[in-house]
Amino acid sequence: MKFVKVFFLAITVMVVANNASIAQEKPATEVNKLMVLWTSDDPMVAERVALMYTGVAKQFGLFEEVSVIIWGPSAKLVAENKDVQAKLKDMMEKGVELNACVTCANMYGVTDQLKGLGINVDIMGAPLTNAIKATDTSVLTF
Repeated sequence: MKFVKVFFLAITVMVVANNASIAQEKPATEVNKLMVLWTSDDPMVAERVALMYTGVAKQFGLFEEVSVIIWGPSAKLVAENKDVQAKLKDMMEKGVELNACVTCANMYGVTDQLKGLGINVDIMGAPLTNAIKATDTSVLTF
């Protein structure tokens, strides 16, 4: 009986080890880029949802590449809110790419403030469309 228990335990360990190594392999079609389209001007959504997840996704390597597009009302929030600016600075230091829609920034009159924070301000329609169509990128919207 003891032999059966040891044998069963050995088989279980082998199966678990094999499944763990399979889980670590990356299939060719695995999504490994995250693009966050951030449109909300709500500071709570920014600090406790959108930016928190985005920062963690990069910090812990959940995705190889992590980027944010600041779009619409979020542009004004970034220009005015020092806490959000500090969070964005921290994220940039960790490797998150920050971009802002130039049309939106111009509409809100915050282009210079965003550029001053080190945020790339440019036409973002094509990069967003490309990310939506890409098989290796997930687009998340807040």
